[in-house]
Amino acid sequence: MTEVYRIFGAEMSPYSVKVRSYFRYKGIPHQWVLRNAASQAEFEQHAKMPIIPLVISPDGIGIQDSTPIIDAIEKLHPEPSIHPADPVTGFISALLEEFGDEWGNKWMFHFRWARDVDQISSAGRIARMRAPTAGEPEHAAGTEQVRARMTDRVWFVGSNAMTAPQIEAGFLDIMRLLNDHLATRPYLFGGRPAFGNFGLWGQIYEMWTDPTAGALIGGNAPHLLDWVHRMLWPRAEGEFESWATLAPTLMPILTNHVGRQFMPWTLANEKALTDKQEEFSVTLGDQVWTQKPQKYHARSLAALRARYAAVPDKTALDPVLEAAGCLAGLRG
Repeated sequence: MTEVYRIFGAEMSPYSVKVRSYFRYKGIPHQWVLRNAASQAEFEQHAKMPIIPLVISPDGIGIQDSTPIIDAIEKLHPEPSIHPADPVTGFISALLEEFGDEWGNKWMFHFRWARDVDQISSAGRIARMRAPTAGEPEHAAGTEQVRARMTDRVWFVGSNAMTAPQIEAGFLDIMRLLNDHLATRPYLFGGRPAFGNFGLWGQIYEMWTDPTAGALIGGNAPHLLDWVHRMLWPRAEGEFESWATLAPTLMPILTNHVGRQFMPWTLANEKALTDKQEEFSVTLGDQVWTQKPQKYHARSLAALRARYAAVPDKTALDPVLEAAGCLAGLRG
């Protein structure tokens, strides 16, 4: 009998579709289980936290959190590997995976809940997912409940009146940079998907499904749009490229967004938690970013530092990270 994994998730969860894309690429037999009332009992039996995705292994072990899920499955199914063997591209891929999960989620969540058209679209889809057979009055009421709850939570990703212009301008810039980078290759690191593709793609795929961000991507970034579609069912089309061929268009992403935006933000978040602050401010570029600290991000930063520490030969990697503005933060 074929061993089949069960992935509990939702189409509107960037971390769920990230894991599904990974399973599809690896060719691992799996079932996609929508987490709603019908599947709640099985979910609760295996979940330690009320979050998706949840992956249940063929022997009944539950795994949660998209990055640990992929790490665990990669050990069991190492081929085709999602980790470039070169220490520079291998770690940069992991860095972009973290960046996508943590900073990319700010773009996605902000655009999804900032405007009426996106709120109505998103809340309606979530309400229908949770109650697929509900009549129109019940569906309308459910939509309004979801909309009220989610628009009240944008503070969680740091979206507010001060940061909204920064978030939107940042996405427009990285959309342009990614479009340029993907003009000559099918995936971020060459002819096959690497770890970094999955984290960044989950957020941008969700944005593409929403009215405002979807129109921006569809109307301005054809190569990025092709990549969004390609990552739904990714496959190896070639080999990983060398850092020398990737750097001309990938280094601006690392410098302008990972080094100047994400890294100082995550370090400030870590310090705010250490100092037990209820709110923190940090200067990103020439603008001030203010939000409440988040505990999970401090844990994921620690995990990223552990990945960096595990790189056996950093001779070629450290100059790249130094130039991008990331080295000091990774050394801790």
